[in-house]
Amino acid sequence: MEANAASDKYMHIFEHLKELRKKLIISVISFAIFVVVAFAIHNQIVDLFIKFYSSIPSGGENKLFVNSIVEGMITKIKISLITGLILSMPLHLYNIVAFIFPALNKKEKMCLAAALICSFVLVIVSIYLSYFKILPISIKFLTDSDFIPQDVGLLLNYNTNLFYALYFVFWSIIGFQSPIVFVLLMAFNIVKRKTALAASRYIIVFIFIISAVVTPPDVVSQVGLALPLVILYFLAILVAKIFKFGE
Repeated sequence: MEANAASDKYMHIFEHLKELRKKLIISVISFAIFVVVAFAIHNQIVDLFIKFYSSIPSGGENKLFVNSIVEGMITKIKISLITGLILSMPLHLYNIVAFIFPALNKKEKMCLAAALICSFVLVIVSIYLSYFKILPISIKFLTDSDFIPQDVGLLLNYNTNLFYALYFVFWSIIGFQSPIVFVLLMAFNIVKRKTALAASRYIIVFIFIISAVVTPPDVVSQVGLALPLVILYFLAILVAKIFKFGE
């Protein structure tokens, strides 16, 4: 009997590992496909971010310049990888959820389903705020005559300034998912709500430090990312209180 139980347990673990391998293979293949797609539509992706520099006076028709013959190729590969990761992220998330979903009870499944919906909403909100609101203000702020005198021309590097905009949108998407993770930690009683509230002053400082690290070195983008995250942090605690998570 004990041998049979051990054998059944081994087979059960083996089946889980097979399923995990299957999910990982699907994620890798989907990432590769989206990288190829991003590589094919590279020019359209670049146009989305170059437009932020179109109104900057640079003394010529071209706004961005490359400094070496390999810069264009390297930039294209990096953009394709990052875009492929962003586009394939929903499928990665689905694979994670599909793998752990059967092991959850009814309440945990409901929490996870609600978190997925909220996660999608926050992705839309983060893209809207970062791309349409904060980035234009940030670039205008940094190229203002208070920092760059009227008689000084601009020679903007293609790779550096393109990724200035792209990385900000990317880290905004990632950052706006943190409240979802935080609510789930309280829902599964990994983090207590009182502890989260008591540590709020340290969390706020941590949010501003992380925002300063992952965003360009200007106050507008740093505060523009940190302030919504602070609000979402307290909103996550409020949601946990309403649904009695982390007690």
